[in-house]
Amino acid sequence: MTFKSSFEVKLILLDSTGLAADHILGAHLSIVSAMSTEATAAETAPAEPQARHIVYCGVCTLPPEYCEFGGTAKKCREWLENNHPDMYEKLYSEEAVAATLSTLSVDAQKRAAKDSQKKEAKAAAAEAKAAETKAQAQVLIKRVERNKRKYVTAVSGLEAHGMDLKKVAKEWGKKFATGSSVTKTASGGEEVVVQGDNSDEIFDWVVDVAGVPEANVDCIEDKKKKAT
Repeated sequence: MTFKSSFEVKLILLDSTGLAADHILGAHLSIVSAMSTEATAAETAPAEPQARHIVYCGVCTLPPEYCEFGGTAKKCREWLENNHPDMYEKLYSEEAVAATLSTLSVDAQKRAAKDSQKKEAKAAAAEAKAAETKAQAQVLIKRVERNKRKYVTAVSGLEAHGMDLKKVAKEWGKKFATGSSVTKTASGGEEVVVQGDNSDEIFDWVVDVAGVPEANVDCIEDKKKKAT
């Protein structure tokens, strides 16, 4: 057996320790390099597209930039001014209108002004006609007798006053704690039918809540014919 001196053993240990340190340092540098590469790739990767928020007009349901092509331009502008004043200023302020007109020729400006006047006149006429139709529209509240002195209340003519029948039926169902639904009439129209005799309460709701003139509301009773 060959014995090594303590000096030789120390040299061997130092040499092996140095090799291990070299391996550890190399592995550490590889990890750092990989992390740096990933960070660089993340920074240079293209950003994901962000969802764009689009505003739609509450009157004509078009984007406000296209409201002028519809027949309710005046109402659309009023809605935009009340709900999105910043966008209104961007589209309809004096500066915005002047900037738009400056890009047109004199003849084009005249045609644009003429078209705008026609559209506003048409919209005003349609609005007046709708108001006249609404003023003449009657709401009919009918108490209908069913078997064994049970009643239902059928209401028609609400849609002529701008009411959504499904929403009204849902509200009445909650208010009167009873069944309420939209059904077809014999003439092909629609009416709200509420279980029970609620004619007086519905009359008050139509006049006080919905704002229908009292003169436009009729109450009638439809009694079941007795068998002879």
